[in-house]
Amino acid sequence: MYRFFVDPSACGGETIRITGNDVNHMKNVLRLRRGEEVVVSNGENREYVCEIKEYTDSEAILRIVDVLGTHTELPTAITLYQGFPKTGKWEWIIQKAVELGAVRIVPVMTKRSVVKLDDHKAAKKVERYNAIACQAAKQSQRGVIPTVERVMSFAEALEDARQLDMTIIPYEEATDMIHAKQVIRQIYGKRTLGIFIGPEGGFEEQEVRAAQAIGAESITLGKRILRTETAGLTALSIIMFELESHA
Repeated sequence: MYRFFVDPSACGGETIRITGNDVNHMKNVLRLRRGEEVVVSNGENREYVCEIKEYTDSEAILRIVDVLGTHTELPTAITLYQGFPKTGKWEWIIQKAVELGAVRIVPVMTKRSVVKLDDHKAAKKVERYNAIACQAAKQSQRGVIPTVERVMSFAEALEDARQLDMTIIPYEEATDMIHAKQVIRQIYGKRTLGIFIGPEGGFEEQEVRAAQAIGAESITLGKRILRTETAGLTALSIIMFELESHA
């Protein structure tokens, strides 16, 4: 069944009203008709099986058939702090990070970031990035819509990460695989986790030390040097497997 997201306030009573661009998508692109069923998520880990009741000019009115929980979310809420990469990589990273379970994605400007954005351009791009995250959430049947935050400096990202239960920073100079496995196993049971990934060229040693100063654990992801668009997704894949192995 096709999946749509609505604001939690739209889910009261026996019906759900869908507005905005999704109405045209349902009606004219997917050509969904009265009586057909869809899944609607409130973005807070609750799903509804709904039957299309009718369309108006601006709304799709759905009748709730069943109320479900969702089992697609990881028990640990993961924030990916991604060093801002070169043009062309960022949207792909967002899409795949959402598929792999991240709930927040934070673009981070580090000392080795090649791309520099002014505030106006950054704000416009974040709006598009969140649209990509929403589409990826629908495709991968997520129970929540992950958020792409505003672009942060490395110092701002570290302050943001202080509120998390645990933070890791994959680093090419780290070599102890046994330590890395131990750290990954410690994630289970944590409510929140941050992952710091460097841009092309990686982190400067000073940045790694600053992350360690707030409690981040530096780990290795293996013997090979991974590209920035690969490293975060590798870390997410490993953590997803570890967390879901306990389910």
